[in-house]
Amino acid sequence: MAMEDHIERILWTDEEISNRVSELASQISNDFKQFSSALVIIGVATGAFLFLADIVRKITLPITVDFIRVGSYGSGTVSNASPIISSDIKIDIKGKHVIVVEDIVDTGNTLSCLMSHLESKGACSVSVCTFLDKPARRKVHFELVGEGKFYRGFECPDYFVVGYGMDFAELYRNLPYVGVLKPEYTSDGCVATIS
Repeated sequence: MAMEDHIERILWTDEEISNRVSELASQISNDFKQFSSALVIIGVATGAFLFLADIVRKITLPITVDFIRVGSYGSGTVSNASPIISSDIKIDIKGKHVIVVEDIVDTGNTLSCLMSHLESKGACSVSVCTFLDKPARRKVHFELVGEGKFYRGFECPDYFVVGYGMDFAELYRNLPYVGVLKPEYTSDGCVATIS
């Protein structure tokens, strides 16, 4: 069975994703063009890697890029509310404008943790650019740092989605679209297998 057979339906096609990423990159380039220092883009590994790669190639400003790894899902489908930074950024962000690039903002727990962490490192502003926003599941309000802005690709309905970097049990990241995983592949004790 192919990966595509595990998908109940497609929410956003690769063409829709590409168009929206271009719009977001244009908005970011316009919003930050007045600053003389390079913009710092921090990708949240691993889910945001495709989104980050696409958007940074379309931002028309000088940028530096780094990654941070924060875990909150494990191999399940629900955020466990206890995010842990397992791999920190390496570059100095003191006095810099930072944009955190996320695959999805769900409960807000991970983002709240990240915002506090990056503010403690002295960033003058921290913005968020999330590919998907799932406000129906928000539990924690996060504060943007300084004059930070919130950029959202798409508002996501309350489904467990995969593709375009997002996974279930480390599978499906390489799908070029975003789809809803069939329930039989996300139920407790059932790990998706591709054959």
